Amino acid sequence: MKTGDERAAAADLAVYHPEVKAWEVKDADGTHLAVFYTDYHPRPGKRGGAWSGRMRGSWVRDGKSVRPIATNVCNFSRPAGDEPALLTLEEVGTLFHELGHAIATFLNKVPYTGLAGVPRDFVELPSQIMENWALEPEVLKVYAKHYKTVEVIPAELVEKIRKSAQFNQGFATVEYLAASMLDMDWHTQTTPVEQDAAAFEKVSMEKIGNPPAIPPRYHSPYYSHIFAGGYSAGYYAYIWAEVLDKDAFQAFKETSLFDQATARRFRTEILEKGGSEDAMTMYRRFRGREPRVDALLKARGLK
Repeated sequence: MKTGDERAAAADLAVYHPEVKAWEVKDADGTHLAVFYTDYHPRPGKRGGAWSGRMRGSWVRDGKSVRPIATNVCNFSRPAGDEPALLTLEEVGTLFHELGHAIATFLNKVPYTGLAGVPRDFVELPSQIMENWALEPEVLKVYAKHYKTVEVIPAELVEKIRKSAQFNQGFATVEYLAASMLDMDWHTQTTPVEQDAAAFEKVSMEKIGNPPAIPPRYHSPYYSHIFAGGYSAGYYAYIWAEVLDKDAFQAFKETSLFDQATARRFRTEILEKGGSEDAMTMYRRFRGREPRVDALLKARGLK
């Protein structure tokens, strides 16, 4: 992003609220890539949650590239009195995640805006892969510093955080996969027929041998993701994206966290192409093979 006084970041660009910052994003050679708006704190009337959006996508018009206008909107903890705004670990993950979505928008190079979108089970790869850098020692020493002493977060504490992230992952994985299978069962019905939701769910779980002590994450009557949230036959996308992001991150771990050749390949084979090609074809070109589940299992402490 544009360097210099943070308070004057792209000061000539209009903002929709005084707390919003506007940034001009440039490539390594100085070429303009995008305009980026960041809106990080809650305020009256602002929607809760965190998301990355676009005020304008990217496309080619009259032979010239029209560059995007991207947003990151969050609701991070506000400063208290004279103290600075300190992010929780969860908020750090959210920051890296939403920035990943924004970076995918910055780098998109498709001729038509309609080709920018990617399948739901691929859309979280650019965001989730960024979360993997958040707790790497080489990255932590850049930002994870005590706000008074500037001491970098101790390695022992980081290790405790890593271990705590693996707590109860067996339960969490089973309840999620059970819900994913239930989703598929509902959305592979071939004839319209009235169903007793509880009875249907019982048969679905018995079919896969799901342990009764670990029910699906959402029972059918309130499974809004798949009946009103756009995830019909697609709830599996969350864990599939995690398979992809953990496997893709391994490409960096096998070289180095900041390996330029690997980063360039991820950019040109995945981020720049949007939905212009088959997602698995793009992934194979980046990784040299299809994704493997090993890295995900290791990250969850299941292997």
